[in-house]
Amino acid sequence: MNPAVDVSIGEYLETERARVDQELDRILPPESEPPASIHRAMRYSVLAGGKRLRPILCLECGRLFGVDDEALVTAAAALELVHTYSLIHDDLPAMDNDDLRRGKPTNHRVFGEALAILAGDGLLTLAFEVIAEVRAIPADLQIRIVHELAYALGTRGLIGGQVADLAAASQEVKEDTLHYIHRTKTGALICASARTGALIAGAPEDDVARVTEYGERVGLAFQIVDDLLDVVGTEQELGKAVHKDGDHRKATYPAFYGVEESRRLAERLVRQACEALAPYGGRARRLEEIAHFLITRQS
Repeated sequence: MNPAVDVSIGEYLETERARVDQELDRILPPESEPPASIHRAMRYSVLAGGKRLRPILCLECGRLFGVDDEALVTAAAALELVHTYSLIHDDLPAMDNDDLRRGKPTNHRVFGEALAILAGDGLLTLAFEVIAEVRAIPADLQIRIVHELAYALGTRGLIGGQVADLAAASQEVKEDTLHYIHRTKTGALICASARTGALIAGAPEDDVARVTEYGERVGLAFQIVDDLLDVVGTEQELGKAVHKDGDHRKATYPAFYGVEESRRLAERLVRQACEALAPYGGRARRLEEIAHFLITRQS
């Protein structure tokens, strides 16, 4: 159930990150299992670090409705497999062409482009395999969660946002296009993570709708802060190259609204996210703290 609420948000996030990491280590194929090269590449990127925001949101949204962690943690870890797949592919030369991720050389720099592509594919397909095998989740809910995740990742979600992001490079971007890119490329998986926790818990549709509203606003706020950190952060803090969005003339909130207005927008989204959870009172404290953490983070 919910961890003790008397620990700080930093301590809470670190404890939850460690729990997710332990589960990730369990569900990933060992490096020694053939073909060893692909399993080394998959484990390299997944276990390289990270905030584990998406699985933690899944855990906390499930706890909000009283479900035991046993039914949550494996599905939550599967969400991190999906997220890491997206990072590996996003870093490729044909996409953002990044050399650094989470403070380490990107997957394709270590293992080559072909194996990096396959490592991302392997993580994506493993995620669905893992979700389908969680016995604590009823079969009808497994199907719904698989659909939820597939929708969030497809051409109406993450992939669609990535396509729009590529098309928008070095072009004048309208406000609605900017919102679409950020809502889908980043926000869709964050929202799906929150919804997955509520769905596993069997939450009524009204409650799922509130969690959805929370997830949509948190997801957009997260990406706005990411845009801001690319402008004001450092490579040491972020573990990746900075100022690349501006160099590539990418569609970002600071480029469109400026730094201060982007900050205000992120803060407004977080307030709205927390307001969506108002009916749950103190039960939603951690989710509110996570939302506020997102706009104060430095990495």
